Order: sequence, then structure tokens, then C-alpha cells
Amino acid sequence: MNFAFDVLLAFALLWSAWRTLATSDLTRAVLMFIVFGLLMALAWARLDAPDIALAEAAIGAGLTGALLLDALRGPRGPEHPPGQTSKD
Repeated sequence: MNFAFDVLLAFALLWSAWRTLATSDLTRAVLMFIVFGLLMALAWARLDAPDIALAEAAIGAGLTGALLLDALRGPRGPEHPPGQTSKD
């Protein structure tokens, strides 16, 4: 049972890494990156490295994923550059 789960986890890691790199949609790529980070955290937990698993989940999937999703939204500065007024 453990061997079967480890093989399934390895294939899921390879599949999610490939899908992350192969997709042309940036949003989907970021979401697949987050999935890859969570699967990596699970792999570290299976290897009896809970400290690395928690760091991977928090930093790799959580923080980096949130920053990448925020970057996809684009700049959120003022609508008009300073010194320029809108023409209503």
C-alpha cells in the first residue's frame, strides 16, 4: 500500500510539473505550481521530513503562489499619471 501511494505521488509530481511548464495560460500555470508545491510538501512528509514539508507548504505553495497570483493581476497604480487630469 505504501509503495503504491509513493508511486502515485511520484507520477502526480511529474504530471503537475509537466502541466505547469506546458500550459500557455498563466493563471493555470500558477495554479498548477501551487498544486506542485502541495504535492512536494506531501512527498517531504512521506520522507519523514516534517520541517521541510511545512516550509514547502508555507513558502513554496502558499506565499509564492499568492505572490504569483497577485502579479498576474497586473499593476494597480493610479488610473492617470501624476499631474494629469481626467477629461470628463
